[in-house]
Amino acid sequence: MYFFLLNLSLLDLGTISIVVPKSMSNSLWDTRAISYSGCAAQVFFYAFFLLAEYSLLTVMAYDRYVAICKPLHYGTIMGSRACVKMAAAAWGSGFLNAVMHTAKTFSIPFCQGKIVDQFFCEVPQMLKLSCSDSYFRTVWALVISVCLGFGCFVFIVLSYVQIFTAVLRIPSEQGRHKAFSMCLPHLAVVSLFVSTVIFACLKPPSLSSPALDLVLAVLYSVVPPTLNPLIYSMRNKELKDALRKLVQ
Repeated sequence: MYFFLLNLSLLDLGTISIVVPKSMSNSLWDTRAISYSGCAAQVFFYAFFLLAEYSLLTVMAYDRYVAICKPLHYGTIMGSRACVKMAAAAWGSGFLNAVMHTAKTFSIPFCQGKIVDQFFCEVPQMLKLSCSDSYFRTVWALVISVCLGFGCFVFIVLSYVQIFTAVLRIPSEQGRHKAFSMCLPHLAVVSLFVSTVIFACLKPPSLSSPALDLVLAVLYSVVPPTLNPLIYSMRNKELKDALRKLVQ
């Protein structure tokens, strides 16, 4: 669990570092400019960290499924080599996703100006600047990412259906509480991540506005990686005791 949390924290740190420092410096210097290479770097690393984090959350759901539904086989199934391979697959899927989106996005001509209506270089906003005939050549890259994301979502849901079925069969209340306490932080992180992305992607065009797009972008790019450490830290007894003393 802590090996996967280490990877998750690195991905969260990367996501925040790609988006927040540049927007803060632009605010301090009262500018909205970004270089072409800087914009390409933002697209690459953001696509990389976003899908890698989602893939890692899927792997963590499988880790919890094995721990609760097959506890006697956990050491065999989730050995150190298997964990490294799963984490490497998550990072590798993010890298391939980033290469695909960056190559497709920056291989098209931008005919509609140079103003990205967002606080960072977001692929959907950049595609609005492309020529109409070039736009449809790049949509398939977004479709592939959506299909991968949906596949991960289905896998997480099926894992938790089996987890909750197994937990409800545990006879002791203490055992059920222990199982739920192990799953709830991960479930909270997944729910926060998925709900913000789904709402941003599926909102009706009638609700679209620059202000709303900005709020939604902050919700799925800044809020989840900021809250993830807090959500998982609440399981730490020393941190909870310190927080209780501070409140009192």
